[in-house]
Amino acid sequence: MTKTEAAPDFVLAPGAKVGIVAGGGSLPVEVAQGLAKHGYPPFVLLMEGEADRQQDLRRYEHGTLALEQIGSLIPTLKRHGVTHLVLAGEIKRRPRLTRIRPSLGLLAIVPTVIMALARGDDGLLKVVTRGLEKRGIKVIGAHEVVPELAAGEGTLTATGPKQSDWRDIEAARQAAKAIGALDIGQAAIAIGGRAIALEGIEGTQGLLERTRELRGHGRLAGKARGVLVKCAKPGQELRADLPSIGPQTVESAHAAGLAGIAVEAGRSLILEGPATIARANALGLFIVGLPAVEPMHG
Repeated sequence: MTKTEAAPDFVLAPGAKVGIVAGGGSLPVEVAQGLAKHGYPPFVLLMEGEADRQQDLRRYEHGTLALEQIGSLIPTLKRHGVTHLVLAGEIKRRPRLTRIRPSLGLLAIVPTVIMALARGDDGLLKVVTRGLEKRGIKVIGAHEVVPELAAGEGTLTATGPKQSDWRDIEAARQAAKAIGALDIGQAAIAIGGRAIALEGIEGTQGLLERTRELRGHGRLAGKARGVLVKCAKPGQELRADLPSIGPQTVESAHAAGLAGIAVEAGRSLILEGPATIARANALGLFIVGLPAVEPMHG
């Protein structure tokens, strides 16, 4: 599939207990399943209004937390004996600062949280991660505890890129890295050797829909193929919010007339891996894992 079963990479000591802060999408479910399979049944903290795969997640030991109750995150994790934490899944909205219930632990970090909110997603994730680690809970990436989720290197599908697709891959990759450096997004699309659309706040799904609509635009009319590239932001906190693709990404890329998708090997997640690869094969799209171009951080 995306990678051979990589159990030797497994990083947890015996007796470790992993908590999952579960947002939306399939990632929290896949992390929970992977941990259980490796013999570490998790404690799942469902983020209220965000976690949408409740039925799958409630089979594990679990609790719920509103974004505004973030001050009780650490006491809740400590109460359940959590030693390691995975932040998994999408959290679409920001906490309303006026509704956050103050606690002594939280008041100490509120100024840094407010500064981080002003800096964008990645700044906030770094602050949350540091705050947890200071209090004795180690933050780990989904790809570290369930390594089979990480994209492998090379062509992962039956079809590979043509020579012209590699020009698109390079153009989109450079564009994705440029917007990543500004903490704007992680993805870009190139058609005919040049970047034509960049991911903004609307996410990858919105980017692909926009590209589908652009196909009728004069400059793109008649141009075939094109590639979506998703990359980690330069210097990104790799333990949270890694770029990911899934079956829906493949469907939308096909609807946008693209020939394929490229992600960074080892630094991107392929969700619902077998279904994603099978769907790409059925639609004739390629999925490629690119070698990472900067050293791993964190």
